[in-house]
Amino acid sequence: MTDDAVFRALADASRRQLLDALHVRNGQTLSELCQGRDMTRQAVTKHLAILEAANLVSTHKLGREKLHFINPVPINEIAERWIGKFERPRLAALSALKTSLERKDHE
Repeated sequence: MTDDAVFRALADASRRQLLDALHVRNGQTLSELCQGRDMTRQAVTKHLAILEAANLVSTHKLGREKLHFINPVPINEIAERWIGKFERPRLAALSALKTSLERKDHE
């Protein structure tokens, strides 16, 4: 799995909606994920395959049913790599300000 695959998977609004649905209730079947969507069963299947290829969704067979589960790890890795590094300077500045203010309080 690469960051590119995750970004491509997350770029589509329909796939983000499927992830949102799994976030609300993990372990849904294809039929459950199709309910209330303006997509064909085949379209949902294709979107789930892309999410699975990006490691954003994992599946587990339970009898004749295939349950879909969200995998938040790739999203967290992106947050740490791409978002976290932009927050570090702000957090360092806030920490320095806090330390400076605390020193002034003790003087």
